[in-house]
Amino acid sequence: MLTVKPTAKLQTKPLILKPLILKPLFGLSRSQSSNMSKGPGLFSDFGKKPKDLLNKDYSSDQKFTISSSSYTGVALVSNLVNKGGLSSGDVAAQYKHKNAVVDFKLDTESNMLTTFTLSDLLPSAKTVASFKLPDYNSGKLEVQYFHEHAALTTAVGLKKSPAVDFSATIGTPSIAFGAEASYMTSSGEFTKYNAGVNMTKPDSNASVILADKGDSLRVSYLHYLNQLNGGAVVGEIARKFSTNENTLTVGCSYLVDPHTLVKAKLNNHGNLGALVHHELRPKSFLTISGAFDTKALEKTPKFGLALSLKP
Repeated sequence: MLTVKPTAKLQTKPLILKPLILKPLFGLSRSQSSNMSKGPGLFSDFGKKPKDLLNKDYSSDQKFTISSSSYTGVALVSNLVNKGGLSSGDVAAQYKHKNAVVDFKLDTESNMLTTFTLSDLLPSAKTVASFKLPDYNSGKLEVQYFHEHAALTTAVGLKKSPAVDFSATIGTPSIAFGAEASYMTSSGEFTKYNAGVNMTKPDSNASVILADKGDSLRVSYLHYLNQLNGGAVVGEIARKFSTNENTLTVGCSYLVDPHTLVKAKLNNHGNLGALVHHELRPKSFLTISGAFDTKALEKTPKFGLALSLKP
């Protein structure tokens, strides 16, 4: 006689739905913020993420850019800008070969800027040389050195009595302390010295910078939020001690979809700005921005348009 054993009941686990986080092809994203370098970075990068969210791509001009590149390492970029009824343009070319990069730029005012960049000429070092014609005194030589717990830069003008710029940072990718200064050899005086601290986490960035020879203080904080689909909120407080002027600016970015980014900002002086950054096709973007004074609505709002195409 055959006996049939009852089969065991399937053990099912409850389905847990996780919030969808859009991964943009451009702009701010949490994944980008977590790609921290091995060292503390340069002083010029302190507070860069909050600054970019509050300022990058905001414009009241009309700009058209077309760029192309080849497999040989040559890239070409042409820009045409209409600013205040005046038009200007430039053509730039870049050539990469192994650890060397050569940049050349010619504008409509007959200025030629050439930059040579050599990486790993020395271990963990980068050398940048630039000069602009017809201004023969504009040449500059810069050396950058990166260490696991420090970063140094020195830039010297290529003329008889040059200005010397230098900066130094110490710390880790998570927290770094740094300072920068400019020294004029002709007068024997320091024309600039700034100091600050920068803190970076995978989902946030904060910085405190004392600038203008101690006359101004800027504190900024940026935080990425899941509720903004990978966008971020940012706040910045700037104080000018000599005039007792304070400026508070808040802003945010929101990813509508993987191809569209919306940003807005407002400060305590009533200046409101907003923009839409949309990817038309891979590496081709359309940006529409606007700004107006909420305390003087009778003034004409300012609008900007930028179109960047890469066939």
